[in-house]
Amino acid sequence: MEMNFEAIQRVLDSKDTTTGGGTASSIAGAMAAGLAGMVARLSIGRPGAASEEHYHRLISSADNLKNLLFDGGSKDTSAFEEVQLAYRLPKSSEEEKLIRQQTIESAMTKATAVPLENAFNCAKVQDLCHQIENNYNKNTASDLNSAIYLSQAGLLGCVENVKINLPYLRNKKIVDDITKQLDSIMAKNLVSIGN
Repeated sequence: MEMNFEAIQRVLDSKDTTTGGGTASSIAGAMAAGLAGMVARLSIGRPGAASEEHYHRLISSADNLKNLLFDGGSKDTSAFEEVQLAYRLPKSSEEEKLIRQQTIESAMTKATAVPLENAFNCAKVQDLCHQIENNYNKNTASDLNSAIYLSQAGLLGCVENVKINLPYLRNKKIVDDITKQLDSIMAKNLVSIGN
């Protein structure tokens, strides 16, 4: 938890050049999930509401996604730090160059996989918002719409962080696989804004 709050502070610090859009996007997704869970909680027992079990299921999903994405922010920061360390490895001999190249490739693969996972989780938050939209406390409309906006921002930001890393990956099979996964995420419509 301490690392997650540190990640937020680092995103807010313009002098910190290691914590950027991937971390911010994951945190946006976490906030969206938290808001979605709150809306579901405030919808229990309202006139015309769905069953209490329905909302508890949504709350449980929202809490799980919130935790995954909050952790995902600090994981994104750590992954980028690993890339920076890899680039600082010595390269005087052929052996050192090979080790450095392999370490960079491994670190870049991880730095691409982390925002990809965060993007999938942001997409799940969007799906959750869509489920809540079907029957919720209308007094929380602005909260639900904020969750939708944040989940969209989180998803798109995570996708951008995956895309920027892809050209650095040498393994074509991994690049093709990640590209297909990105296409799958983006092919789904973003959740529309509720009324």
